[in-house]
Amino acid sequence: MRRPSPAPAAVLLAALLAGCATTNMGTPGDPLERMNRATHRFNDGVDRAVLKPVAKGYRDHVPQFIRSGVNNFLDNLAFTTTIVNDLLQLKVKDTLVDIGRFTVNTTLGIGGILDPASHFGIPRNDEDFGQTLGRWGVPAGPYVVLPFLGPSTMRDAPSLYADFQTDLRVGDWLTTEQEFALVGLSMVNRRAELLSFDASVDSAYDRYAFIRNAWLQRREYQVKDGDVPDDIPADEFPAGELEDPAPGEDAAPPADAPPAEAGPPPDQPAGVSSSATSLIPASEDTAGGRFR
Repeated sequence: MRRPSPAPAAVLLAALLAGCATTNMGTPGDPLERMNRATHRFNDGVDRAVLKPVAKGYRDHVPQFIRSGVNNFLDNLAFTTTIVNDLLQLKVKDTLVDIGRFTVNTTLGIGGILDPASHFGIPRNDEDFGQTLGRWGVPAGPYVVLPFLGPSTMRDAPSLYADFQTDLRVGDWLTTEQEFALVGLSMVNRRAELLSFDASVDSAYDRYAFIRNAWLQRREYQVKDGDVPDDIPADEFPAGELEDPAPGEDAAPPADAPPAEAGPPPDQPAGVSSSATSLIPASEDTAGGRFR
């Protein structure tokens, strides 16, 4: 019987304990907002004090080819989770393709350090147990922010335990010290990949809402395999509103339109949700979590 992995199990336990809190403040779709914002502030403090500086040092001082090798190696170790969930979702073709990809990279790629499968044109899928539950109709439930791990949902947070059981970065074949080292390296590597998003996040009026919306967009896209509606379907526009203005002309607002606002209302306290920070529909171009 496989023993619980101490590195992720400790974090998951803290997350589940935090999830026992209740709140009477929340945006629709985010009823745990008060608790989530507190956890977000904690995670943000840890990120600014520890994770971000380490990730910047890693990016700035470790050569690109070494970082690429580390990223390939970690991705290959975690790829068994995708294969298992391909099978659980009855995606037979994807299962065979991903087994082939894992085999090629593990052998020809020297344990996954290299990525010959991409060179050969073998596609890469990305599945986890939360996506498997979503495929079989389990609702996402409320948005929740996990200590250290970041954005999740009530469906996806417990699913992390199942993912840990199929992830070769943790398990019986490693010592506790090796597990913590691989989990820590995975977090630093992932944070280094997300450094390019920092400017967009820092420029947001409400960092918490920006991250929440972006994560939920990406998660819906993943669970539905990209089969998500456009933000505003074309057939919902009145006739003529989709026409582009003539060259050199600016689109004029309707005569009865209210004056445009430069930003959120000046009397709105920071960190409080408004229509400007409410949940928005799904799209593809957003960042993911830290460990995943």
